[in-house]
Amino acid sequence: MPAVAQLVLHDFHQNRHARFTEVNGAEVVADYGDAAAEYAALRAAAGVLDLSCRGRLCLTGADRQRFLNGQVTNNVKDLKSGEGCYAAILTPRGKMQSDLNIYCLPDELLLDLEPGYAPAVSQWLEKYIIADDVQLVDVSPHYGLLSVQGPRSADVAQTSGLNLAVPDKPMNFTSATDAVLGEFYLVNHPRVGAMGFDLFVPTTALRSAAEKLVAAANSLGGCACGWQALEIARVEDGRPRFGADMDENNLPPEAGIETQAISYTKGCYTGQEVIARIRTYGQVAKSLRGLRLADDLKALPARGDKLFKDGKEVGHITSAVKSPLSQTNLALGYVHRTANNVGAELILRTGDGESPAKIVQLPFEKPAGRR
Repeated sequence: MPAVAQLVLHDFHQNRHARFTEVNGAEVVADYGDAAAEYAALRAAAGVLDLSCRGRLCLTGADRQRFLNGQVTNNVKDLKSGEGCYAAILTPRGKMQSDLNIYCLPDELLLDLEPGYAPAVSQWLEKYIIADDVQLVDVSPHYGLLSVQGPRSADVAQTSGLNLAVPDKPMNFTSATDAVLGEFYLVNHPRVGAMGFDLFVPTTALRSAAEKLVAAANSLGGCACGWQALEIARVEDGRPRFGADMDENNLPPEAGIETQAISYTKGCYTGQEVIARIRTYGQVAKSLRGLRLADDLKALPARGDKLFKDGKEVGHITSAVKSPLSQTNLALGYVHRTANNVGAELILRTGDGESPAKIVQLPFEKPAGRR
């Protein structure tokens, strides 16, 4: 087995009593000993996360925007410096190779990817660079990624002492240059809830930036947060994650990301004909749905556990959490179109036996009185 790629700030987190796990071969902080408190900070104040486990690629060269525009589902060619978009990379059959966030810098395009997918995406793009003036560089060793999520995340960014100007539009970003720490990029990117920011930081300045952000969060009722709290909030919000709720077997419309990730006016890209046919002629065979599970489960279902309707297998689970927000067990999963209407009653089958599962609207409804 390949070695897990350790976080640059491993000691920084360890000194804060972090417990570690891995995602696709990359080390992440699972929690700092109290995932419930970290989750509460994400929902009520702000949580600071080290997402340097994610991949970061840069495209340079005069043809970079034209080239990438032909490889992804969203409109890259019209991005201006300081703007970004969410997109997917598809095979000619329309199946996803990865999703990604794309940011337009003055002289390059920055790609932000789920943990473990940068090598495959790099290899995929390289094979299409033929006569194009495009260079592809893995900048993960040079830049880290810190994220501040929650309703007070803008306050954290502004009081961190990093001289960050907060961008007001989603997927837009600002930059700041410090004579000692280097150049930072702050992206308006809510990963859970309605507000959140990603900060791309030179590796040499990562510790200093993390210390400042955590101190600012602490002063506002927030804290450093781990992957476990982030995942619970993500599933509650009904947001699919590549590698968990969508993978190389899925078409983007199956995962419900077409509104955010697909431009139907940009012109040709790899897999575009398949996506256009789906839009023109009808729905996909299966779709990602929200599921309300039984309250008395012995254990949450695992990814791949099956769903049945009238004794027939109709789907499977992708992610499941016990929701602190609703005090219920929630899941995301794919269900065949013959059985995936909101309100449909299914049967979940796990190693512990069978239990009911009901399809509910996404995003999951929040209890009355809760924000």
